[in-house]
Parts: sequence; structure tokens; C-alpha cells
Amino acid sequence: MARFPDSQVVWDPSVLDYRFSHSHPMDPVRLRLTMELSRMLGVLDGVEVVTPSDFDPLELGRAHTDDYLAAVRVAGSGRSRIDLTGYGLGNDDNPIFLRMHEAAASLVGSTLTGAKAIAAGHTTRAVNIAGGMHHAMRSHASGFCVYNDAAIAISWLLDNGFDRIAYIDVDAHHGDGVQAQFWNDPRVLTVSLHEDPQHLWPNTGYPTELGGPEARGTAVNIPVPAFCPDGLWLRAFHAVVPSVVREFRPQLIVSQCGCDSHASDPLTDLSLTVDGQRAAILAMRDLADEVCDGRWLAVGGGGYQLVHVVPRAWTHLIAAVIGADIDPATPIPAEWKDLAASLPTDQVGAVGALPETMGEGGATAFTPWEPSSYDPSSAPMEAAADRFIARARSAVFPLHGLDPEDPRD
Repeated sequence: MARFPDSQVVWDPSVLDYRFSHSHPMDPVRLRLTMELSRMLGVLDGVEVVTPSDFDPLELGRAHTDDYLAAVRVAGSGRSRIDLTGYGLGNDDNPIFLRMHEAAASLVGSTLTGAKAIAAGHTTRAVNIAGGMHHAMRSHASGFCVYNDAAIAISWLLDNGFDRIAYIDVDAHHGDGVQAQFWNDPRVLTVSLHEDPQHLWPNTGYPTELGGPEARGTAVNIPVPAFCPDGLWLRAFHAVVPSVVREFRPQLIVSQCGCDSHASDPLTDLSLTVDGQRAAILAMRDLADEVCDGRWLAVGGGGYQLVHVVPRAWTHLIAAVIGADIDPATPIPAEWKDLAASLPTDQVGAVGALPETMGEGGATAFTPWEPSSYDPSSAPMEAAADRFIARARSAVFPLHGLDPEDPRD
């Protein structure tokens, strides 16, 4: 496999300690299975796999309040006897676990390691599959996310040589925590493509959410209808994302690559395949190559089909970052299938028939959006997708000097 020379994979087994409970849907086994699949396919051969460097805990204050950080420390100490639900801790989404602070900080340290390597010119691309905790807010945990590693890394980059950063979030859930962090900061473009917020938590991310008074147009939201398949999802992506990113002219792209948009994900209602997710990853890489000299920091995110989806999607992500793209027809190694089959069912559920290849034969071809695309008499799914696209373009394009009716924009 050819390799992109200026790339690195950030990984340390310590990230596997980020585990809320035995039955929580975001089990770190998905990370272990991803790294094992990447290794067995030879993706990691000759690649710089970097252990996260130590970082100053004060960096956490870039995205979180002192009292919240103290609450997380107390919660994870095992000695707390106080109610911490006001900090988003101790509920079904974010159960308290021992050493919560240390485990959450390890995810931040990994993403910061990649950011610092790019800023120093040591690498052009970096990936941390354990990152992408995009729901964490300044003063409370949210949606399985304790510390917002992407927001902290972006804040650090803004203080270390960058003044225009584009954040692109393709998780099925709205990237609300990162959007909130930079709501009124004109230096950061936050773009989120997600399931219709009328139907999916956190019920935010409407096209009318455009950023604060000093940063109008730097929040870009593209909802898609529930059960949206590959072709319509990719039509929505390409109808909005490249145009606004090109016009913003970032120096670096940060991508949150949650793969809970898959049709079999138990927590969402989209209908993408691994092939569609791979196409989105490659589109973001191509955009980074086009507009910011390849500088690309990629992180993971959601994804709760722990065996069949996450390992394949994020192995494609790692391969894309290091420039060793994997053909979706590539067979899954028997050794990996043996590992997956050996996992306890009370950890990963009933595994069933394991995937045979790195793809699923998804239909990733799409018809580009045009002003005439919206036809109320067309198939309901296509009509709904085009309606969302038109709304997103109408809301944000004029704020970037773009014509929402011009398909070339």
C-alpha cells in the first residue's frame, strides 16, 4: 500500500478506560476492534502510531468551567456523596465511573497530540478514533461526552498559529457542543450534517442556527430526513459543505467522523452503509487537500453497532488519513472474525453473521443538487432531502456571498 508520508495515528490503550458501565451503548470494545482490524489488514504497517503526549490539565479549561472540572474529578474519585446530576453526571447517558476524569482527559490528550503535531509541522494529517466527544458542554456532560476534545483542540490551535478552522461533523447527532463553544467566534466554521432534529436528540441543529452576532454564518446546519440513504445523504453533503468551506478558506479542517448514521445503528434512524460513510470520509480528505494544503485532524464520535460497523468505518478512516485507501471489496481477515466471535455476548450483543468484506455494496453514486431538484411530487424521501438542502442553502449561502440558487456554488 502507498502511504501518505506526513500522517500519524494517535493511539494508546488508556482510551479503553473510557467506559461508563457494563451495559452502556458506547463500549470501548469498538476501538479495540478497529485497531485490531487495521492491524490485521496491514493498514498500520510502517505507520507512525503515536502515544499521546502529556498535556497540562489546565488545557481542559479551554472548553469547561472550573466547577464542572472539579465535579468530574470528585465523581470519578468514588468518594462523592453529593448529587452531580446538575453537571450532567450520574444519569443514564453519563453514569459515573471510577477515574472518570483521567479517562476523559486521555481522549483530550490524544486529540491534542494530533493537533500539536500538525501545528508544529511534524505531520499534515492526524487521526484519533477515540475522540469526537462533541456533545460535552462548558458546564455539563451530555450525550456520553464528558470533555469536548474537539473544542479544546480547536481552541488550542487558535492560540498556536491558526486563525481560520473549519469543523465538519458527520455524526448522526447534531454537533451541538462544538457549535456552542464557537457560536460567536468568526474564526471557526462549524458544519454539521445530521438527522432531522425534530426526530433525534439533541433536537438542535436547524438551518436557522447560524452563529452569534459577530459570527453570523459560521454555524452551518444541514439536517437530513430519517432513513436517508447513501445517495441522498451525499447529495446533501456536496450541495452545501464544499461551497461554504471553500468560501471560508480554512487553514485546517477538523472532522468528527461519527458512524452512527449507519442503517443498523441502534440509536439513530439514518440508512447509510459503510460505503457511504467511507465516501464521506474521502470527501472531507479531498476538501482538506483542496483548501488547506492537506491539513486534516480527524476524530471518531458516535457509533453503536460495535462489531459490524464501527471497526470497518474507522479502519477506512485510518486508511484515508494515512493515504492507504481500502477497497470495499477487501475480505475481512478470518483472524479478526474469530476475535469478534469470541467476545462475550453481554458486552457486544448477539454478533450473528459477521461481515465478509470491508464494504456492503452501498449505492454511493448521487445526483447533484439543482434548484429544480425539489419536486413535491417526487419520492417522499427525495423530496424531503431536497427541501432540507434548499433550506440550508437559503439560510447560510447569502451570508458567505454565495447564491443559494446557483448549483455551481
